[in-house]
This record gives sequence, C-alpha cells and structure tokens, in this order.
Amino acid sequence: MEFNDLKIFQAVATYGSVSKAALELNYVQSNVTARIKLLEKELRTPLFYRHKRGMILNPEGKRLLEQSREILSGMEELKRTFQDTSNPSGVLEIGIVETVMFLPYILSAYHGKYPNVELSLKAGVTDLLLQQVIDMKLDGAFVTGPIRHPLIEQVEVIQEKLVLVTKEKTFSMEDITKRPLLLYNKGCGYRDRLESWMKAEGIIPKQIMEFGTFGTIIGSVAAGIGITIIPESSISNLVANGTVFCHSIPEPYHEITTIFIRRKDSYVTSTLQCFMDEIVARTRTGT
Repeated sequence: MEFNDLKIFQAVATYGSVSKAALELNYVQSNVTARIKLLEKELRTPLFYRHKRGMILNPEGKRLLEQSREILSGMEELKRTFQDTSNPSGVLEIGIVETVMFLPYILSAYHGKYPNVELSLKAGVTDLLLQQVIDMKLDGAFVTGPIRHPLIEQVEVIQEKLVLVTKEKTFSMEDITKRPLLLYNKGCGYRDRLESWMKAEGIIPKQIMEFGTFGTIIGSVAAGIGITIIPESSISNLVANGTVFCHSIPEPYHEITTIFIRRKDSYVTSTLQCFMDEIVARTRTGT
C-alpha cells in the first residue's frame, strides 16, 4: 500500500465515480480502477458498493476513509514541519547544569519567537550531559567547558567566576578540613576545579556530601551544614541580603566557562539552529 493509493481511494470516495476521480487526479481510468482493486486485495475486503451510476462506500470503506484522512493529514503536517524553516516546531531536548543563570533569558526569547516548539530541559552534571549528547539523547547541552572530544562541536557562551560559599562571613582554608563540602555528584565541572585546587594545596577535606540539585546544596549551606563552590552570579541575591557569603578562589581555579555543545555529525534541524542563533544573539548583547 502506498500513500498515493489512499489519495486515489479518497478521490473515488468523494466523487463516487472512477471517471470523475481520474479526471480530478489527471489519471487514466484504468489506473484508478487497478489501484482500488489492489487496495481491496491488500486489505482483504471490498470497500465500495458498485452499481451502474457509480460507487458508494460500504462500512469498511467508511472506516478506511476516516483513517486515511488522519494518515494523509499527518503526512502533510510532517512535510510542513520540515519545510517551514522560518517557523520550527516539534520537541527540542536541551541539557543544563543547574546554575546557568542566563538561561531563562534565552528560553523566554526563543519561546516568544517559536511558540510551536516544545522545550524539554534536563538537568545534570557536565560528564552526564556530555555523554547524553554523544548518545544523541539530547539535541544539545549547556555544560562547563572546554570539552575536548572528536564528536563534539562547542560554542562559548559566558565566562564566570567560581566562589566558595558559606553561611559565615569569615573563611579560612582550615575550614575545609573541619566542615563538610556540599558538592554536586562526580562529573561536575565546579567540583573538578575545587578538587584540583585542594590537591595543589595538599588539603584533605573533612567530608564530601553529594547532592543532585542546586536548591538542596545552597539551602544546606544557608542552614550552616557546610561549604560549597558555585558561580558567583548564581547567588548574588542571597549574598545581597546576607543569607550566605562568598569567598574568592585563586587563579587559575576560579575562572569557569559555560559552553553549548552538540554532536557535530548530527543533523541540525531548524528547531535547533534557531535555538543556537538565539544563544549567539544573547551572547553578543550580554543578556
């Protein structure tokens, strides 16, 4: 069965006549008759009552007519989806590290321009999101960079400053040996920077407590449970009202770059291309 067979069937059903359907489709009558007979043979059932004045759908024909309309309508919608690059639609799956504070601006602008796109956001640590992009489970992801991988294409989005965060106003290196570190799971770029710094300084932390969400980590810091490391921009409001305090980290450990990655050999849909265009536009304007 071919899609064209369904179009021929619909024409015959609409006009109740092979000759009229053939005229409408610009086919010879014998071709239309042959395709209808082949369709009935494949479905193993007659589709029409045949009489001298034409053809009328029987119950099976009426059932096929309803289903064929849905099928052909879906095909037309599929064509429009891929052909209309100025108005993308469908699902766009993007991975994020939770502390990407500028992301709402990108999402708001993108959704305003392309409301037919369904955005799906999945949070995780850099290593996990990288693997999901490689496995094509995500269209792209905002992660900590740079990433060195032969399958990955990346664009720098923003550079930020990492800081240590505590409930107390004062901080000394000895605090790391006395109080728990509250960190994301292994594979987090921020955690990697902190561990590299501690290794260089010969510091062994008292305890590392792993968490999966930013809200849990910063809430636990505010409760006085321990210390964490995150981009300064992600806690500016909490610092301003005195909920927590931030403390500087020396070079080269305090600089962090957020990048957007995608698998370089994957097809760039209009949906993803428009999203990447929005990233570039927001990066240039600094918002």
